Amino acid sequence: MNKMAETLRQKIALGKFLPMPSCFDGLSAKMIEQEGFDLSFMSGFAASASRLGAPDLGLMSYGEVLDQARNVTEAATIPVIVDGDTGYGNAMNVYRTVSGFARVGCAGVLIEDQLSPKRCGHTPGKDVVGREEAFDRIQAAVDASREDTDIVIMGRTDANHTHGLSEAIYRGQRYHELGAEIIFIEAPKSIDEMRTLCREVPGCKLANIVEGGLTPDLPMGALEEIGYQMAVYPLTLLAASMQAMKLALDHIKTDTRQNAGLMDFSELRHRIGFDEYYETSSRYETSYRK
Repeated sequence: MNKMAETLRQKIALGKFLPMPSCFDGLSAKMIEQEGFDLSFMSGFAASASRLGAPDLGLMSYGEVLDQARNVTEAATIPVIVDGDTGYGNAMNVYRTVSGFARVGCAGVLIEDQLSPKRCGHTPGKDVVGREEAFDRIQAAVDASREDTDIVIMGRTDANHTHGLSEAIYRGQRYHELGAEIIFIEAPKSIDEMRTLCREVPGCKLANIVEGGLTPDLPMGALEEIGYQMAVYPLTLLAASMQAMKLALDHIKTDTRQNAGLMDFSELRHRIGFDEYYETSSRYETSYRK
């Protein structure tokens, strides 16, 4: 039994609105937990940027994403949903992908219906596979969860971009029927579209809030009123950290580091885990050095 998957299901069952700041490595996952959030999402966009220094255009392999997910789940004790993209191949690849993420401790996995190589949902050039292939992906993901190692399945469709909202709604409805426990219809372009899909699609719905993206950036209370139970913020921490690094580099360049707004060194050490390490190592004489 996957304890993280069960914990995620219990949180969904409570019916409360669940915000998910997105992590991209072990440190960002740890900080999300330290700030009291109940769960996180490992963003494919942010993970590709931090690990490869490259855009989220299908460049990261399954093995690289799995390794990054392992680092995240080892650093944090809250449930983490991972971006499994298209499943990296046909339905059999999806089955293996889902099982692999469950084995490294992920609570849930996103599987989407884009053509490979996939694209970020708020950038140009994306398209989706046909209905039957999309449904096969979700069926294989659900089968892997039920037959192999338990994990929550999030079904994502990008059909609104090329086929319109009605097709996206149909796919979302079918994903729910197949057993996807979270439904993610990407990039609704207005509040009216958001209301329509939440009204027409059953189950737990997720809103993807990208600052400057296509979907209205609404407060959590408004999202909940519309009908969403979850909201993921895939780029907030990445954008904040990149902006902070840019400013710090500017301060180094101009030799004005005293005004760089840096985290205190003692807090930095504490958040990374030095204090905990020293406390534990003090039990072992050959490992502890004052």
